[in-house]
Amino acid sequence: MPNIDTILSLLKKYYPDPIIALKSKNSLELLVATILSAQCTDTRVNIVTETLFKKYRKAKDYAKADLKAFEQDIRSTGFYHNKAKNIVGAANKILKDFRGRVPETMEDLLELPGVARKTANVVLYNAYNKNEGIAVDTHVTRVAQRLGLTKNSVPEKIEQDLMSQLDKKEWGPFSLRLIWHGRQTCHAQKPKCLECFLKGFCSYYG
Repeated sequence: MPNIDTILSLLKKYYPDPIIALKSKNSLELLVATILSAQCTDTRVNIVTETLFKKYRKAKDYAKADLKAFEQDIRSTGFYHNKAKNIVGAANKILKDFRGRVPETMEDLLELPGVARKTANVVLYNAYNKNEGIAVDTHVTRVAQRLGLTKNSVPEKIEQDLMSQLDKKEWGPFSLRLIWHGRQTCHAQKPKCLECFLKGFCSYYG
């Protein structure tokens, strides 16, 4: 595997202050937006949540939502049957077991319907500034594989590979930096290899 320190320093240079693309004002909105983002672009999610977050403001609003109506509210994000069921289920769990507040630990977040490690990591870092792991989405997977930072394709194993090479304080921002690089340069189709500042480390380019 290449030395991740050089890659990290370059990523910090080009993406000094990475922020999550999903728009939210609190941990509940971020949780909902992240669940909606599965198999959907962040741009589409932000369009949907602009209206959604005005209609549903607290966990109890989601918990008592009419499932069919809620499905229509989020329909354009795709897989809306499962997403609606998970969001309503998560809200009920938050009310019942966590006093109406989105939990702040990996263990508790993973108890919520529709929440796996990626979503939990997103919420923990971006809402609570906690580095419990590395959020692995399609961008992180693609860029990490092309840079030779992992040979795995399973998100949990990719996460472990990356965590083992980085200081814990870098986990959250590293994920955001790879996501931005995947969006702007290292596209799945027709990546901008010639203008990529990481091409010297890249197996795809080589």
